[in-house]
Amino acid sequence: MTLLNTPNADILFLDRHVVVVNKPSGLLVHRGWDNDDDVAMFRVRDALGQHVYPVHRLDRGTSGALLFARTREAAAVVSRAFESGRVEKQYLALVRGAPPDAGVIDYPLPKSEGQARVPAVTRYQVVGRSTVDRCSLVLAMPETGRLHQVRRHLRHIDHPLVGDVRHGSGEINRRYRAEYNLHRLALHAVELAFPHPVTDARIVVTAGLPEDLASALAALGLARAAHALPLR
Repeated sequence: MTLLNTPNADILFLDRHVVVVNKPSGLLVHRGWDNDDDVAMFRVRDALGQHVYPVHRLDRGTSGALLFARTREAAAVVSRAFESGRVEKQYLALVRGAPPDAGVIDYPLPKSEGQARVPAVTRYQVVGRSTVDRCSLVLAMPETGRLHQVRRHLRHIDHPLVGDVRHGSGEINRRYRAEYNLHRLALHAVELAFPHPVTDARIVVTAGLPEDLASALAALGLARAAHALPLR
């Protein structure tokens, strides 16, 4: 694994074919309806001095491991790996309440806005329960890639993410901003595992917690749980 920090991008893995970066919360993957001039794709492009191809997305509020291809050919191969379920993702999520220790959420969701619902499955495991507040730290492992899947699935079982302005509670979000200085969506893509587009070797990349989320977890007594995740 190659680690390279630049002013434009925190690069976790890099070779001639792919690059994985640790995206901060609040940054779009690429230009959307807002036509943002500062997006993850541009930062990585500027860091490498070449065009890159986005092959999957993280929501603006989600931080963590984000994969780009460096060639059109690699993008096509990696995209097929996503479509066939050969890419494994793990997300660290701070949720309200106390969900069961582990479970499988099988609830249809649309692939994108306005589309019909299709099968969607997320496995999850509780990795910590706060002794300070009524919240839990969950490791979510989506087996499909649907619109806001982790956020919507955890809301479906009545344990919404803290900081989720769309699927969560405004009252709870305001309290966590005031009491725990958490001004973001509490969702972090902590691990990404995928077959290399040329060698087919399994590449596993982990993304460390950003300070804005780590400090809130520490205040909630969940720092040790966050650093002892049962990663593969």
